[in-house]
Amino acid sequence: MAEVREAEAFDGLDWYAREFDRDRYVECVFREVDLTEARSHGAVFERCEFHNCRFNASEHRESAFVGCEFRRTSFFTAVLDGCKFTGSTFVDCVFRPLTVRGGHWGSVLMRGADLRGLDLSGVRLGDADLSEANLAKTVLRGCDLSFASLRGTGLEDADLRGATLHAVDLSVAVLGRTHLDLAGAVRLAESYGAVVDTAE
Repeated sequence: MAEVREAEAFDGLDWYAREFDRDRYVECVFREVDLTEARSHGAVFERCEFHNCRFNASEHRESAFVGCEFRRTSFFTAVLDGCKFTGSTFVDCVFRPLTVRGGHWGSVLMRGADLRGLDLSGVRLGDADLSEANLAKTVLRGCDLSFASLRGTGLEDADLRGATLHAVDLSVAVLGRTHLDLAGAVRLAESYGAVVDTAE
């Protein structure tokens, strides 16, 4: 039977390989909890805080971490399959290597995050704050980056082909051998003030 836990604190627990099957945690605080090789399916964590936790080698399918705060938390070799992180904040977290299969990460705060080389294809990142993040060689194909903040974001060798870049200012990002399709190239030109006229 799925658990529902509200406004509880969990400190220094060993939850190695724990199963979360549609469990729900609301406004809970996790401090130094070891979730290595944990598994979740359809679990919901709402407005929870994770401090110095380990999600190493864990797998999460269609789970939601909504409005959560992650500080100094490790996702080393974790798998996030169709997960929702809407409105969550990440500070000093470890993301590499990480396997991501789609999902909704709208309005996430990931300033300064090291996301180098990750494959984030198809992830919905609308209104995300990726300022100063390192996305060098990151695959962002088919991502929805509408209204995302990319000020100082490193996009060297990143793949943005097929990404939705509505209201994105690419002129404030750090580009270099960045892969763009035609729509992305137009968006880049417009970011620099150009008027793109495709009429003959």
